[in-house]
Amino acid sequence: MDDLNRQIVGYLLRDGRATFQEIGTAVGLSAPAVKRRVDRMRARGEISGFTAVVDPHVLGWEIEAYVEIFCRGNVPPDALARDLGEIPEVVEVVTVTGDADAFVRLTAASMAGIEASVERIRALPRVERTRTSVVMSRVIDRPAHPGARAPR
Repeated sequence: MDDLNRQIVGYLLRDGRATFQEIGTAVGLSAPAVKRRVDRMRARGEISGFTAVVDPHVLGWEIEAYVEIFCRGNVPPDALARDLGEIPEVVEVVTVTGDADAFVRLTAASMAGIEASVERIRALPRVERTRTSVVMSRVIDRPAHPGARAPR
């Protein structure tokens, strides 16, 4: 990915509804040139889609927690995806190095919702134990890699 594509992606990360003209003005290209580049990045899978980012509080999801999962034996990521994908409060799962096998991010409307979700995770046959941390506040919340940010 060249520098212009990085700038375009950075702009889209900051404002996914920006027009090709707005992006072109910011990065020094015409709108058609930006469109061609975005189309090529989508075709190569560098841009996999566009989405709306919604404030979880608006949806009533007031509590957020991170759950470290410690598995029995070796569990492939696709098995974790199947097991954890059934729990609606699970919004993100990553496999990690270190003592834990995976981190799960949960959001729920209440502490009771977090507790119920953690209990569902603990009940999974592949899960040996968990460790949960509840988020008190978000200090920095960036939607993407800092190197991909659009120029100011």
